[in-house]
Amino acid sequence: MSDPAILKQQSNDVTFENVWEEISWRGLVQVSTDETELRTLLAGEPITFYCGFDPTAPSLHLGNLVQLLLMRRLQLAGHRPLGLVGGSTGLIGDPRPTAERVLNTKDTVSTWVGYLQAQVSRFLSAEGDNPVTLVNNLDWTGPLSAIDFLRDIGKYFRVGTMLKKDAVSARLNSDAGISYTEFSYQVLQGLDFLELFRAHGCVLQTGGSDQWGNLTSGTDLIRKAEGASVHAIGTPLITNSDGTKFGKSEGNAVWLDPTLTSPYAFYQFWLNTDDADVILRLKIFTFLTRAEIEGLEESVATEPFKRLAQRTLAVSVTSLVHGRAATDAAIHAAQALFGQGDLADLDEATLEAALRELPNTTTAPRAPVMQLLVDTGLTTSLSEARRAINQGGVYLNNVKVLSEDQTIEGAVLPGGVAVLRRGKKTLAGIFVQ
Repeated sequence: MSDPAILKQQSNDVTFENVWEEISWRGLVQVSTDETELRTLLAGEPITFYCGFDPTAPSLHLGNLVQLLLMRRLQLAGHRPLGLVGGSTGLIGDPRPTAERVLNTKDTVSTWVGYLQAQVSRFLSAEGDNPVTLVNNLDWTGPLSAIDFLRDIGKYFRVGTMLKKDAVSARLNSDAGISYTEFSYQVLQGLDFLELFRAHGCVLQTGGSDQWGNLTSGTDLIRKAEGASVHAIGTPLITNSDGTKFGKSEGNAVWLDPTLTSPYAFYQFWLNTDDADVILRLKIFTFLTRAEIEGLEESVATEPFKRLAQRTLAVSVTSLVHGRAATDAAIHAAQALFGQGDLADLDEATLEAALRELPNTTTAPRAPVMQLLVDTGLTTSLSEARRAINQGGVYLNNVKVLSEDQTIEGAVLPGGVAVLRRGKKTLAGIFVQ
């Protein structure tokens, strides 16, 4: 089921006539098949399009959110979305640049299919004249025998062309090489497009530009097998202005599932966006109008210290993914941590999530504050901790610590936590056993 609260946040000012201009202005087209034909196609009668999501994890992440919001924009313009969750391709996994994927069990992948289908459904409307249709490629690949697969599908693929695909080429030149399992992934994705073309009249696939070789495997297969011309759009890989991969921090994705990335951490991620990146993020990840985004761009140029664009981005995307109530809770938690609200008013889950994002330590119920300053890294030694307390710069749950002999006893909040602060901005979390 779609989440009406989420879908209501998305503006409906995109039309058939301007959808190509809209997604181009928002920076969503890195590469595509014939641009002139696509512009005409998207401005004409409603078409059916799809994007695929492989259940190689129990949740989608920010890279997937780019695709979901592109799909939503196309749906708002009147086109018909197919949300494919790959019950079969998820058992294989598309080739990574460096090494083979660890294959998950069939039961695990089946469970994750359900999780991802629920997430996809939250961003695409199931109502109106062009409701989303969810499909699972295991439905058509599962009954297919190896002989039929090789005879009916494999015959259209040329090994030389397959070897030139970027993902395959990268692996062939690595020490790990590539297995036939992952080498065949592009054939399976091509089959998906062919099946959806035949069953639903699907004529457009979207995906990340790093998937371009897999996207064109489908367009080529349909041209050879059906003599028809279909299209693909590859969105840019989103990177930060310093070139680092967007949505990754030391290899950890920013997940859409609140149990994997808390709404507080999610909100803080967007709030900490660099000035050089924030306008592009607003274009891609929000449904603000062009005029609204241009106004925020002016704010970045003239009053960057206000961080209005970042705050707007954080509120917009967190509300879109987690709802306004969770966003408000994240904002209130951030304010309370810095003494602008009552920590006791926060719900336990939000406060715990916020403290997990800080330097933190686990301690006994009567631990000395001086030792906790050292254990959390707020000071480097007990003598430095003593000086910080005597200078009046240490706070426990936003109350000044007056004695170097003070312990945490009596200051533990519901949920067994406490907030330790040095100065105005340096925070740490305390978890009491």
